[in-house]
Amino acid sequence: MTLTINKERLASTFTTLCEIDSPSKKEGKIADHLKNIFSELGADFLYEDNSAPKTGAETGNLIIRFNGNLPGGEGLFLACHMDTVQPGEGIKVVRNGTIFTSEGDTILGGDDKSGIASIIELLTILKENKTRHSTIEIILTTCEEIGLLGAKSLEHDKLKTKFGYALDSSGTNQVIIGAPAAMRIDVEVCGVAAHAGLCPEAGINALTLTASALTRISQGRIDKDSTRNFGVIQGGVAANIVPEKITLQGEVRSHSPAKLDQYSREVEKIFRDEVAQWRGNEATGDKRPSVTVDTVNDYPALTLDHNEPVIKLIKKSSALGTKDISYIISGGGSDASIFCGYGLPTAIISTGMKNVHTVNESLDLEDLVNLTELLYTMTTFDK
Repeated sequence: MTLTINKERLASTFTTLCEIDSPSKKEGKIADHLKNIFSELGADFLYEDNSAPKTGAETGNLIIRFNGNLPGGEGLFLACHMDTVQPGEGIKVVRNGTIFTSEGDTILGGDDKSGIASIIELLTILKENKTRHSTIEIILTTCEEIGLLGAKSLEHDKLKTKFGYALDSSGTNQVIIGAPAAMRIDVEVCGVAAHAGLCPEAGINALTLTASALTRISQGRIDKDSTRNFGVIQGGVAANIVPEKITLQGEVRSHSPAKLDQYSREVEKIFRDEVAQWRGNEATGDKRPSVTVDTVNDYPALTLDHNEPVIKLIKKSSALGTKDISYIISGGGSDASIFCGYGLPTAIISTGMKNVHTVNESLDLEDLVNLTELLYTMTTFDK
């Protein structure tokens, strides 16, 4: 059959999804809405997992399955996240031709409701035309925007399919096949408080120690494989008190496991050296500063070979649909990284969203149409 995308239905679906508030941890309303939609579309399996107590979200992740009737294929999964960043409450979608934006005081929410809208349109087309298709599983996670928390607690043993695609990237006609691993670094530097005007000599300034250490730590792009950043620094209680405690939150990302370890260890060494070389005075006596450095593996690397089934399928599908797709390496992290860590190869497909995480976010309806066409080809041709 000749595929015809109902553009106005797709636009309406996308608008409705965006206007349902779902900031991280408050995905309950969108989850209920999507349960109803997929139930009406005839889902063979609809499951809310038990991740909510771990993530603190109003709902667990959703896993939905539509059994296939094409021979010789295991099927695939399509993954999106339900949450959005702030400001993401009270969104009003504005449409100008094929372009969607918000009214300007919130995000739009295309990250990641663009992917969800395309999945709904795909399944609607398959149902109304009784089209034969491979097994399609849908993973809808919570709390992606605040640390991939939903994916990290996903009951992935409930999945039947072995590989899939996260519909969650800016750009057009792009597939991400590589992304770095990340290490989260939390640092706490402790000194001694003192009155900054009456007896500053009795204090040990945690901020000065922190600043001195940071000047020795290169940040930004370290090399072609790696980046490092400290994004949150907190501490101090008043301008007239020597700051007693400073906390920092940072990260290292790298496509190289060896470099990830090297650059993470370097942070700890520099902070410990800074504290060790501190010298007191008569007023501080035997008091000394201290530092605690905690490193946690945040997510694994995403590395996909062009000969893997997950990439071969999208290459064949894009060729059949005459789409010119670019295969790129990214510097970001996503649910796809977590799924790959579960042994479920996952490529990331762009949905066309632009200026995400800002009030200038936009999306072109034609990009949603193109994405839906690609998904249709991937799920309906006999492999």
